[in-house]
Parts: sequence; structure tokens; C-alpha cells
Amino acid sequence: MKLITGRNNITLAAALVCSGLTFNPAWAETFPARTISIVVPFPAGGTPDILARIMGEKASKLLKQSVVVENKAGAGGSIGIQSVARAKNDGYTLVMCAYGCAVAPSLYKPAPYDMDKQFAPVVMVGTVPSVLVTNPRKIPARSIQDFVTYARDHPGKINAASSGIGGSAHIGIEMLKREADIDIAHIPYKGAGQVAGDLLGGQVDMYFDNLPASLASIKGGRLNALAVASKKRSPAIPHVPTFAEAGYPDMLITPWFGLLAPAGTPEDNISKLNAAFNTALKDPDVQKKFTDLGVDIAGGNPQVLDAFLKSETSKIARLIKENNITAK
Repeated sequence: MKLITGRNNITLAAALVCSGLTFNPAWAETFPARTISIVVPFPAGGTPDILARIMGEKASKLLKQSVVVENKAGAGGSIGIQSVARAKNDGYTLVMCAYGCAVAPSLYKPAPYDMDKQFAPVVMVGTVPSVLVTNPRKIPARSIQDFVTYARDHPGKINAASSGIGGSAHIGIEMLKREADIDIAHIPYKGAGQVAGDLLGGQVDMYFDNLPASLASIKGGRLNALAVASKKRSPAIPHVPTFAEAGYPDMLITPWFGLLAPAGTPEDNISKLNAAFNTALKDPDVQKKFTDLGVDIAGGNPQVLDAFLKSETSKIARLIKENNITAK
């Protein structure tokens, strides 16, 4: 295709205005022509950050442009997500969305953003198991059954951390309280990185963590993994049962990750990004790193992520209503 620049660019813009169409300057250059930013709306060190950096490094070689990761945390991820919703819709600013992205529209009133209207899906990255981990120096239980017994014997005494209101850890806590009929205290943090240190230090007792972030501590014996909130056991920790095996079949939480662009981003640019990130996800080195972290790699075209988001947003809205979860 002939590159449209300079005076031809202006002529095209004028022609489009006269015809009633909207001109997007991104259409006038060969994409990508400069650095691409992936905004991670959570602190550094969490699973979204880890995955974005692994993918970004490989995709930058494929796109022949730098791919940088920017952490813009706050308000359960809403600050970073809103910044991308307001960004120029040219494909140079993406957001690594996670479970909490689909929670906020149902949790907060008014909704901080509209996933369907303000974003365009790029690629589904993958899912990870959510694992209930405890500090063995604070909680003597070695199984879910023992944990429930201990919690009932010590009502309100167990401090359960979350990475923030509305995240998968918060949802997991509220679901477990309902399913097991136990009273545990919710301690919300401002990011997963802050939770990790306090959990290991004994300031909090338990946490529903994304497996990649806690895997090393589980294998090193610094944390006890009691159960995974998925349909099947994780190959990364095959000795840890599912909640269903422990008698709680409704305890299903699937932390997920996907890349989105601002709504209105040119389809050609999204196609190029989708192709590059899909190729990155098929790279043996990337696949090994993801598998070692316990990530179930997804990939696929943008429609795969779009369908998943619609289903997930609806499911989470029901969870929030059924469990009477609020932003307080």
C-alpha cells in the first residue's frame, strides 16, 4: 500500500471531512512506527506485570519497535484502565486487563468505565489458577477441611488479604465466607506486591493469590497452598487439590489476562498487534516461561477475547449481587 504523507495526508483528511467520514491520523502511517506502551493498571511484580513484560519483549522483536510496560496502579486498576480509555486510539497504547477489569463496572456506582463501549479487544493472553495460600506460622491447617475447622474455632480472627477491592482475591474471600459459613476479616491492600511481603512476614494470614506470583514461596515451603479455585488441579502444583475435591464445588475463580486498545483503534493496527502477540505466545521460550508460572495460554483472534469478556462481565455481576459484595 502506498504510504500517505505530507500534503497528500492533508488532502485525504479534507476529502474525508467533506464526505462526512472521520479521519484518524493513525491510518496515514505504516503501523507500528514508534514505541508501543502496555499499561498495567496494577503495581509492578504482580502476575499482569510479569506476563506483560515477557510478551512485550518478544513482541517488540516481531513488530520491530520497542514495547514498554508502564505501571499505573490505583483504585483497583481503574486509574490505569481509564487512562487507556482516554488515550489516542491509534494502537500505540494498550492495557493489560485482568479479573478486576470486569469487576469494577458492577462493583462501583457509577461505573468507572464501560468495557464494551470504550475498549477494543486485541488478544486473550491466558488464565491462571487462583490458589488459597496461608502463612504456616500463623495458620496450622494443612487442608481446606482443617482450615474451615480452625476458622470456625476462631471467628473473625483470621486476617485475609486482598490486592484491592473487587479483585479476584476479594471475590474469593467473600465466596469462601459464604460457601464455608465462616467469619474471616478482609484486609484490602493497594496491590499484590504489598500483600506478598506482609503475608510472608505474618502481618496477614491468608490470601487468594494468582499461582504465578506465589509459586516460588509454595515450593520453598514459606507458604501453604490449601486448594486451587479451578476445575482441575494445576500441573505446577499437582499435589494441591481443587476446592471441588475438598467439598466446595462452587468455589471457582479464574484470574485472566487480556490486551485491549481504546475503542476506535484501526482494525488493521489491531490485526497487526494480534498477529504479533499470538506469535509471541507460540514462541517456545515464552511458552516455557508461562507454563512454569502455571499460566494456561489462550491466544486467538480478538473475537475470542470479546466473547470471553462479555461472558465474564455477566458472570462477575451475578457473583457480586449474590454475595452482596460492595466497594466499602
